[in-house]
Amino acid sequence: MNKTRLLATALAVATLGALLPCSAAYADDAASPCASLKRIVAAAPDGLASLNPDDGKGVAQPYGDDAQCSASHRSFQCMWTPHHDVGSTEDALQAVAADIASCLPDATHDQNAPGRQHFYLGGKGRRTGITLTPAGSNRLRLVVSGQ
Repeated sequence: MNKTRLLATALAVATLGALLPCSAAYADDAASPCASLKRIVAAAPDGLASLNPDDGKGVAQPYGDDAQCSASHRSFQCMWTPHHDVGSTEDALQAVAADIASCLPDATHDQNAPGRQHFYLGGKGRRTGITLTPAGSNRLRLVVSGQ
């Protein structure tokens, strides 16, 4: 192969590599809280049973690794233990509430207390409630429900 042909082939491969999207995954890639929240809320209020336990883990992952989630017809619930570096359970509750507020700007934040955060979306008859509370002394509970 002559130098010109080799150079043209190398250039074509480099160009193709630059144009194709990279799909590598890294160990620190975690599910986005916003993507998870939006997926859960999109299923509400009547399709929450279609979700699987992993659908809620992205909400918890920035704050804890042991999320346990479950779905029923009108409710989706996750519980997890916040990491120690997040601070107290109240600090973690406030941080998750801030995620909810920023990820779901159309949600109304109608209760903001150290022990309970509540948001809702939609009107009467098609309302979706989002409640975040402590569960015991060191766990958080997120409940999304159709109301």
